[in-house]
Amino acid sequence: MPGSVPVAEAVDGRQVRKVALSGLLGTVIEYYDFLLYSTMAALVFGTLYFPGSNPAVSTIAAFGTLAAGYVARPLGGLIFGHFGDKLGRKSALVMSMVLMGVASVLIGVLPTYSSIGLTAPVLLVLLRCVQGIAVGGEYGGAALMVIEHADSRRRGAWVGVMQAGSPLGSLLSNGAVALVTLLPREDFVSWGWRIPFLASAILLIIGLYVRLSVVESPLFRQAMAKAGERESLPLLRVLRRPRAVLLACAAGIGPFAMTALIGSHSVAYAKGLGYDLPDIMRAHLLISLTGLIGIPIFSALSDRIGRRRVLLIGASGAVLFAFPMYALLELRTVPAMIAALVIAQIFQNLMYAPLAPMLSEMFGTRVRYTGVSLGYQMASLLGAGFTPMIAATLVAGTGGSSLPLSCIIVGAVGVSIVSVLLISETRGRDLGEQR
Repeated sequence: MPGSVPVAEAVDGRQVRKVALSGLLGTVIEYYDFLLYSTMAALVFGTLYFPGSNPAVSTIAAFGTLAAGYVARPLGGLIFGHFGDKLGRKSALVMSMVLMGVASVLIGVLPTYSSIGLTAPVLLVLLRCVQGIAVGGEYGGAALMVIEHADSRRRGAWVGVMQAGSPLGSLLSNGAVALVTLLPREDFVSWGWRIPFLASAILLIIGLYVRLSVVESPLFRQAMAKAGERESLPLLRVLRRPRAVLLACAAGIGPFAMTALIGSHSVAYAKGLGYDLPDIMRAHLLISLTGLIGIPIFSALSDRIGRRRVLLIGASGAVLFAFPMYALLELRTVPAMIAALVIAQIFQNLMYAPLAPMLSEMFGTRVRYTGVSLGYQMASLLGAGFTPMIAATLVAGTGGSSLPLSCIIVGAVGVSIVSVLLISETRGRDLGEQR
């Protein structure tokens, strides 16, 4: 096994399970709210907040607000990473959860352009940025909190439980949208779309109850006990040796680009091909179920065969499937659409699942929250932040051609392949080492 394994690891199984559950619920809330916005941007936000004579222009503008959330994610990673590395993981994670829940509820009661004019899209962008800041602080902290509690031989398996929150949040989000889209079109556009945002308050209450009951990371407590009084800022320590954070960022660009195309842009693209909205949403429910099963399995698999190998298998498949995916969609049959999106999701899951343990094992304890959050959220910005908007623009500019979309996948996944080949295998590495 690569790397050195700690001589002794005191692992509290009950606490690991509680931390994994806390991470799962936190990730569910963050991704439910964040992806709910993505879907509504494709369905109604263009009409309600960016009205115009050209529906394509309105959709592009709505995807622009989607990008604003991704722009804010690295800022959230820096803010919460700093306090998580200086003051503790638990307090930073509680605050990120509260921030996301409040922002989502406010979106659910936000007046539209027809009621308050330009103030409506401005407030929508602001709340989207708050969502982005919250997500920026959540993922890295939740992942490393689980990993810092777990046995070195099962880090991938335990963090896979936490990462299942992403497809579970997506499943709940798509399920909520599928339910409200059953309403008459006028009711859905008028008030029905608000219900899923308001429902996030229930998830917030449950998540906070569990998160407040977990203990601080034992590795962080040990590192704080050994630290000198004059520790430099975590960000400065990370940037002194930037190779790790740059490679971490590049490794995540491919899976994030696929997330943006499969989970967000495919809704608008499939509608443009003539698919019915209920069929599209049912396909997205299957995508979420695929991730709910695949991510924990592939994350645990990385404990056995290595983080790099699992990621490279997924990346190779994604490149080979980039063109067949859209060829299947263009058959305009529901089974073909489901096959295209589910197969693409499997390759995305193979790339995404080992990312959290790999990134967490690339940084030392005193800078891990900052390093993981910065690398992961920069990857989300570059890989997914502008991808739906760029994709919608390219499709509109080429008369509906899918060729640019396949090229986006090949290019983004290619970046991930190169970066992973430059990263040494991290499986089994001693997290107590100060790097």
